[in-house]
Amino acid sequence: MKLFWMELASPIPMKRTCFLLLCFLWNMLFPCNFNQDAHLRCQMIPNSMSVLEKKGDIILGGLFSLHDMVEEQSLSFTSQPPKIKCTRFNFRTFRWMQTMIFAIEEINKEGKLLPNMTIGYKIYDSCSTPHQALKAAIELTGNENNSEFEQKILSNSICKESVPVVIGDGGSTQSLVVAHFLGVFTVPQISYFSSCACLSDKNEFPAFLRTMPSDFFQVEALVQLVKHFGWTWVGVIAGDDAYGRNGANIFANEVTKFGVCIAFYEIIPKNRQQTKILHIISRIRLSRAKVILLFAVEQDAAALFDEVQRSDLTGIQWLASEAWSTAAVLSNSRKYHHILQGTVGFAIQRADIPGLQDFLLSVHLSKLDAHKNPLLVSFWEEVFQCSLGAQTEYQEHEAESKPPCSGKEDLRSVTNIYSDVSQLRISYNVYKAVYAVASALKALKSCVKGEGPFFQKSCADPDKILPWQLLHYLKHVQYLNSFEDEITFDDNGDPTAVYDLVNWQMNTDEEIMFVNIGKFDGMATSDKQKLHIHDEIIFWNGNTTRVPLSICSTICPPGTRKAMRPNFPVCCYDCVACMPGDISNISDAIECTPCPPQYWSNSKRTTCIPKHVEFLSFTDTMGITLVVISLFGSVSTCSVVLIFFCHRTTPIVRANNSELSFLLLFSLTLCFLCSLTFIGQPSKWSCMLRHTAFGISFVLCISCILGKTIVVLIAFKATLPGSNIGKWFGPAPQKAIVLICTLAQVIICTVWLLVAPPAPRELMSREKAFVILLCDEGSYIAFTLVLSYLGLLAFICLLLAFLARKLPDSFNEARLITFSMLIFCVVWIAFIPAYISSPGKYATVTEVFAILASSYGLLGCIFAPKCYMILLRPEKNTRKNMMLKVSSSKQ
Repeated sequence: MKLFWMELASPIPMKRTCFLLLCFLWNMLFPCNFNQDAHLRCQMIPNSMSVLEKKGDIILGGLFSLHDMVEEQSLSFTSQPPKIKCTRFNFRTFRWMQTMIFAIEEINKEGKLLPNMTIGYKIYDSCSTPHQALKAAIELTGNENNSEFEQKILSNSICKESVPVVIGDGGSTQSLVVAHFLGVFTVPQISYFSSCACLSDKNEFPAFLRTMPSDFFQVEALVQLVKHFGWTWVGVIAGDDAYGRNGANIFANEVTKFGVCIAFYEIIPKNRQQTKILHIISRIRLSRAKVILLFAVEQDAAALFDEVQRSDLTGIQWLASEAWSTAAVLSNSRKYHHILQGTVGFAIQRADIPGLQDFLLSVHLSKLDAHKNPLLVSFWEEVFQCSLGAQTEYQEHEAESKPPCSGKEDLRSVTNIYSDVSQLRISYNVYKAVYAVASALKALKSCVKGEGPFFQKSCADPDKILPWQLLHYLKHVQYLNSFEDEITFDDNGDPTAVYDLVNWQMNTDEEIMFVNIGKFDGMATSDKQKLHIHDEIIFWNGNTTRVPLSICSTICPPGTRKAMRPNFPVCCYDCVACMPGDISNISDAIECTPCPPQYWSNSKRTTCIPKHVEFLSFTDTMGITLVVISLFGSVSTCSVVLIFFCHRTTPIVRANNSELSFLLLFSLTLCFLCSLTFIGQPSKWSCMLRHTAFGISFVLCISCILGKTIVVLIAFKATLPGSNIGKWFGPAPQKAIVLICTLAQVIICTVWLLVAPPAPRELMSREKAFVILLCDEGSYIAFTLVLSYLGLLAFICLLLAFLARKLPDSFNEARLITFSMLIFCVVWIAFIPAYISSPGKYATVTEVFAILASSYGLLGCIFAPKCYMILLRPEKNTRKNMMLKVSSSKQ
């Protein structure tokens, strides 16, 4: 214990000290048995981890997940640690391990890269679990040069032979645990399959390198692919591990920056619970997404596709992450063909390694030793389903159920993933990792004394290589292998990111083929140069030209805009037609664009067209009707003139002051005709004419009526005895009244035209599809004066006519004038609110109607009775009859 506290006080880095404490606690919980005679000298627990090893001048550590699952008993505080059983042997991973051995033997055999040095290996099975990977890493990092305190703690649990570098592990989750541990001791780790972007953090993992590109580049490639085909509604399914979760999260974050929506995000549980996977199937159906990214290892992918196949879920365009984009376990199974045909994914570059297949098939029963090669024994028994009689931790529960091996088994007679060298991708990564170490060792051995990279330009001791020295050379390795592929690492320990775009296509034998249809170069400068598709893609529907659509909502055509659905992603929207006056001339418009004030949208809301100019036209139904009524009134007035002219000598014409009658008829004709100036397209002259003609014509008309009313009153007064008033109101004074009253209106109109004349004006409302063209009054004061003056004369005339209503009938026009003026006043009083409230051209229609109605009222009330008597009752149109009426009136 004294030694323990002394070691804590020593200047050991804090992380190293913490780890030593962890090891001390580990040994307290799991006491180890040390057997000097056994080949597997270092046993952490009774059922020790099997190791495949070979001696050499330098030993490379290896971690491979040769089994996919681990079965272990529940932990309990007893003298015996829990037994661990690795299950589901993985032939593909075993091929990777054999590739490492092949590369090492190739280097040793050639002797060009490392002359006078042999490489050995020590390889462990991590069983696809983090804690097994950590246990293997602890086994690999034993060091005879540990301090006295370290020896006391590690002597019973860690082998005395240490490795300066570890190649592995495959899974990102295992590599995360191992990298944390190896980083404490600066032992370089080169992973051949761990792609998690998190491993690029050199602060967390200073000794981690890899020949597998980071998921960051894979995600970038997938995002470019989604953008290329215009998919905006994509489902994401991830495995429940560091690889799946980190990759899927990066993809979801990056792809949404380009307007793509995530239809759903689901996790495949590691226990592959059926209810959870069925829930994922349900989410796929409900989302209606046609493109789904599966970011998971092949074991998780197989568990998902088993349920997809049972649920008969088809019509999905699957996007494969690198981990299963070339998985033979999926492509070789015919039950998946109808599901996975057309799958598109990215895979790391492949290579044909000469001599590898012969090496893989060279494994034979005669070379197997249950003690020296326990992993090879497990492989042999799994391939041929027989028993060699050896009891390893993998077979101790299964040997009884298998027949004994005959010794005649031959790997060349078996076709499986192990011997398939058509898709050497991860195997090539393992191959490159070994050659990277060999190249770094060559550079280390070639160091010239006094020119080294370490303190005081020293070199490393080739006979006693320290891990951190080898890490330095690995970081700066640059080696061009026989495939013209440069092996190098960037500042994050990542290789150059180059992917093949792989399409799962069915051949004539109904077998799935991995067809290389493109390439993604992560080092290219522009996005267009990064993704290159050089061949046709066959999608899930067997079509090469029709790209499957994966959208939450249909594309909104021009003339519509997107309307977001509440509580839905931005890709889910409804297409809403643009409002009148707004347009959208592109698909999937976010907003409609308002047309300029003088323009309006067409019926399809795709372009702006000039607004229809609206005014009271001669071609309108309303215009034609008013023209007919106006002309009929003018013709009627002219007919009355003709009747009066033909019967000008008759008493009824002469008794009603024929001169004023003819002048009144003339002014009524002008009133009817002036209404025509309000019809047609307004112009500068028509606007000035219509208001002045209206004002002057009606004042002339009312002046004549006023003159006739005064004449009636004077004529009656003049018949009284002793009255001489009649001489003051002869023809000349009557004409003077008409002239003065009319002249006043002329003066008002003249000033109006000089100061602020009426002019055409366009009313352009944003809410209306037409431009209202009308005459602006120019001066509302002048317009009010014209109407007010007209109203004043009409009121005086009405008053005088009302006073003269009981005069003798033969002389009396007052009663008729009273009715006519009542109609006139009612019409124009009603005109004011109707004019103000009428929109557009209907205001003009209202004014024309008022003109015609008042004109017809005057014509009908004043002249219709006279024409009736002249034409239909001529016997009463005599002087005698007229005098009799006068006499009866006096009595």
